[in-house]
This record gives sequence, C-alpha cells and structure tokens, in this order.
Amino acid sequence: MLSSWKVCCGRVPQRWVFAIMGFLAVFNAYAMRVCLSITITEMVVPRKPEDGIHPDDICHASAITSLGHVDHKPVIRSSTATQYNWDPFTQGIILSSFYWGYVVTHLPGGMLSEKFGGKYSLGLGILATAVFTLLTPLVVEFGDSTGLIILRVLMGLCEGTTYPALNAMLAQWTPPQERSVIGSLVFAGAQLGTVFANSLSGVILTYSPMGWPAVFYVYGSIGVLWFLVWQIMCYNNPDVHPFISDREKKFLQETMHEHTHKKPPSVPWRHMIKSVPLWALIAAQIGHDWGFFTLVNDLPKYMSNVLKYSIKDNGFLSALPYLTMWICSVITSCLADWMITAGVMSRTNVRKLGTTIASLGPGAFVIGASYAECDRATVVIMFTVGTTLMGTFYPGMKVNALDLSPNYSGTLMAVVNGIGAFTGIVTPYIVAVLAKDETLYQWRLVFWIVFGVFIVTNVIFILFASGEVQYWNDPEFVRRDRQERRARIESEKKQKLEKPVP
Repeated sequence: MLSSWKVCCGRVPQRWVFAIMGFLAVFNAYAMRVCLSITITEMVVPRKPEDGIHPDDICHASAITSLGHVDHKPVIRSSTATQYNWDPFTQGIILSSFYWGYVVTHLPGGMLSEKFGGKYSLGLGILATAVFTLLTPLVVEFGDSTGLIILRVLMGLCEGTTYPALNAMLAQWTPPQERSVIGSLVFAGAQLGTVFANSLSGVILTYSPMGWPAVFYVYGSIGVLWFLVWQIMCYNNPDVHPFISDREKKFLQETMHEHTHKKPPSVPWRHMIKSVPLWALIAAQIGHDWGFFTLVNDLPKYMSNVLKYSIKDNGFLSALPYLTMWICSVITSCLADWMITAGVMSRTNVRKLGTTIASLGPGAFVIGASYAECDRATVVIMFTVGTTLMGTFYPGMKVNALDLSPNYSGTLMAVVNGIGAFTGIVTPYIVAVLAKDETLYQWRLVFWIVFGVFIVTNVIFILFASGEVQYWNDPEFVRRDRQERRARIESEKKQKLEKPVP
C-alpha cells in the first residue's frame, strides 16, 4: 500500500503539496477568525435612523446597494436569528478578545513545533478552532456577549500555534531559492481567507433562512475537512515523509543542509534578544499587523455604518482588496526570488524594498480614501489599491524570520508574530473609542494613526533589518558558547571557594 502511494504521489513535489496545505491552513484560520467581523453587523440590533445619525455624518442620506445606485427601501430579512443589543464598545471587546488568547500560545507553540514538529500543533489547533466555530451560535444563544468573548479567547489560544508551526515546517521544506515564493504562498492564505470569509458571509447572510448562525456552521465544517486531509498528506520534514521521491529528498538535503538542522540546541535567547535585525523585524510586524487588523476587523463596519452598503455588497467590497492583495503577493514574490537569484539586488534590500512599498502605499491610499468622503467609487478604489500594495509585505518582512534563523524559525515567528498580534487587541479599542459615533471624520483620525504607525515602523526596518542568516543560528556556535559560559561560571565559583576568608 505504501509503495503504491509512493509511486503515485512521489511524482508530485511534496514541498508544494505542503505549501498548498499550509496555504489552506492559514486560509481556514483567517476565514474562521474574520467571519465575525462582517457577521457581527447582522448579529446586533440595527440603530434606528433617528438615533443613528450624527451631525458630522455626511454619508447618512442614502442606503447604497451597489456602486452609484441609491436604494431607499428598508432591507427585509427572512431570518429569525436573534439579534443583540451590543453597543460599539462591546463589539470592540468581542472583536479584540480573539487576540487575548492568540498572543499567549505563540511562544509555546513555536518551541513545541521546533522540538516535535509542526504537524500536530498546527493541525490540532485548526481542528479545535473549527469545533469552537461550530459551537458559536449555541454559545451566543445561552451566554450572550460574555459567552462569545470567552469562546473567542479559546479560539485565539488554538490559532496561536498556526504561524510558529508553519514557520518551523517551512524551515524543513523550503529551499532558499524558493523561500519567497513558497513562504508567500503559504502566508497569502490570510488574504484569500479574508476574501472568502467576507464575500461568502455576505451571500449567506443575505440568502440563508437560518441567518447569521449559518456562517459559523459553514466555516467550522470546512476547517474540520481540512484537518482530515492534512493528517494524511503532510509530515514534519522530508526524512519522515512516507511517499516523497528520493530525488526530491536529496534535492532538499543538498540545498538546505548548511543552515537547517534537524535537532539544533535549545533556543539561544540571550543572543536573540540582543539581535538588532530581529527587533527591526518585530517593528515591521507591528506596522503590518496594525494596518492589516484595522482593515480586517473594522473595514466591514466602515462600509456598513459610514458608506451605508447593504450586507451583500459589504461582503464583496470588503473582500475585494484582499483578493488583489493576494495577486500582488504572488507576483512580487516571484519577482523577489528572481532578483535575489539573478543578483539584481541583495536579499536584505529586497526585504526592505517590499516592506517599504507595503507600508507607505497602503498608508497613503487609506488616508486618501478618508478624504474622498462619500464618493463611494473613489473610496473603494483607494482601499483596494492601498490594500493591494500591502501584498509586498510577504516577500518583504513576512519571510524574513526564515532568513535570519532557519533553525529557530518557529520560535522566531512566535516572538515576532506574537508581539505583533497585540495590535489586534489594541486596534478594535481605538476604533471603539475614536469612532464611537461611526462618522467619517472620526474614522479619518483612525486612518491617520495607521499611517503614522506604518511610517515609524518602516523607518526602523530600513535602518536595521537584515536578510542574512544570523550567527546564533549555527548549532556549533550555540554549543560552544554554552560550554564557555558553563566553564566561566564554574571558574568563578571555584575562585570564590578558594578565596581566603578575612
């Protein structure tokens, strides 16, 4: 049976099978995470028109169902799903609660993935998230907002292992010359998962007689299905893969043996903490996550409450920027690998260029969208172009952890992504406080803050980032350094014991 699988599947490069399944892992993780962002607009009781209009809200005059088409008819819903009286601040807490748990499991997830492999820490994390997604309607029915907050914290705990586990596996499956393409393909699941969640959720919320609970049943079921396929198709590294071809295994061993080791020493924390390129990467991650999470969590609310789009149009238009962002990440990743391989630009400068485009471009266009006011076509174009340019983050800083330390990439991703994820806690609060009346002018301040964070973090990355393997990635250096430290400590103890008592 095993030999027949090897004959059949050995012809398919298994590193690309892993890349596709890793992409689908991130795809499912983000779909289950962000589907609430648009669904919550239907879970809450709509404000009455006379209560919802603020003196500064210049876009309240009409409800828009498509670009350039005004619809003054009330939306009639066939769903009998319960709606809840959650104010904007409560909604902000609900949307941020996922990240309370998400930041906690990054580091243990990364360390476990490096020690035991990422297959099970990733797979079981996605499976548990899928189960909690399926339970969401039941929990909300009996626990209201408190139950939903607790459930979202648990989902965050489960998903916190996703990026560290994937990075640990990428270090075992990705040769340096394919790192930008494969890494960007895997991480691009975030964009397409967001596209899928927003667009399909809008359709489900419009047509499903079950109403908003159907959204969670659909995404939870897809997550369970992915887990079953993952268990059969993917393995921790080429050496334990049962049906990888000998040719591909030899290729991976020859191209990755220099900087990637199967069992490196424990994490050299002392040297990592002193690594300036690592702190530059953390700064870039904070900038990326600040902008990305603001858009992912709150763009549907902006489309609904400021631009007055219907739920169906809201879903499609909120999804469009992430589709073009994915296309951009694919194209620029191929270009980045070509530039590095052909010697057009150093790996370090390629990472800095991608990060700069992905910081300044989105920041500028998001600000432009806020000054387009109620010109809906211009606003959608501005958001789409800005978010598209964010795609160059992926061949930029997103794969940089693999550059710095293939051996400790899981822990590195855990530290970097975990610190960046704190912005997922902060940004919904900022929106809830600064845009409590959901007016255009209040949102403009939110977007200016996003732009400022982009600029500051990008400057830090440009000044201090590196695309080269760091000295503390070398197992021999780590072992020798620890032996020298032990010898020094023993010597100091001995000197203290031999020192005569006065």
